[in-house]
Amino acid sequence: MKQLLILIAITFSSFPALQAQTLDEIIENYFENTGGRAQWESLEGIQYKAKINQGGMEIPLEIVEMKSGKQMTVINFQGQVIKQGVFDGKDLWSINFMTQKAEKSDQETTDNIIRDMGDFPDPFLNYKSLGYQAELMGKEVIDGTECFKIKLTKKPMVVDGEEVENVSYYFFDTENYVPLVVHIEIKSGELKGQMSEVKMSDYQEVGGLYFPFSQSQGLKDQEGQVIGIDEIILNPEIADSEFSFPEEEPSN
Repeated sequence: MKQLLILIAITFSSFPALQAQTLDEIIENYFENTGGRAQWESLEGIQYKAKINQGGMEIPLEIVEMKSGKQMTVINFQGQVIKQGVFDGKDLWSINFMTQKAEKSDQETTDNIIRDMGDFPDPFLNYKSLGYQAELMGKEVIDGTECFKIKLTKKPMVVDGEEVENVSYYFFDTENYVPLVVHIEIKSGELKGQMSEVKMSDYQEVGGLYFPFSQSQGLKDQEGQVIGIDEIILNPEIADSEFSFPEEEPSN
């Protein structure tokens, strides 16, 4: 097996143009099959209305992503509206669950969000102009489905003041050319070194584009948290004030 892998590596390195063409074909087929590159590029924003099940309790949430880089997740928990991961283009902030007060994230976390601002609506859409690198690594069978494995290397992220590699592994269905699984190595915190996993399924059409209406997020080889999408709104009208950090009014 080792000798076979070496032979394959030598073969592909001898034909870089062929490999790049195959990679580009997969990516172009992906966008073509999900609505067309032009329609993806015309998007100004996406709003997801979804729900998760936590301990038998159904929790509604909304996720907003804008072309400008602005984003937020809004959780409706026991009658309270709690914003998480809100980015206004400059500051990243969230509502503290305990104090119910808005708190800004540290500068390092904010800077990493800024580095990913060009990813909307999909990091593969303009990956070359963003300076990203994509590599076709072959095929793998994921949950019984044959997939193309593509390694995407983005701008380095910063962890504890040091730049570290920012790599994701995408698994595209070889029949329909849509991503089914994404693996990303966790670079910080208690789970550092483990591989996060996002699974996507139930692709449905919305305004001429196809989106996965079911996602599972967790650790590789473990049961993940399922996010069920109820509705997707394209180009939503969201006031800029919704993303702004709520400054406390001075007490009298």
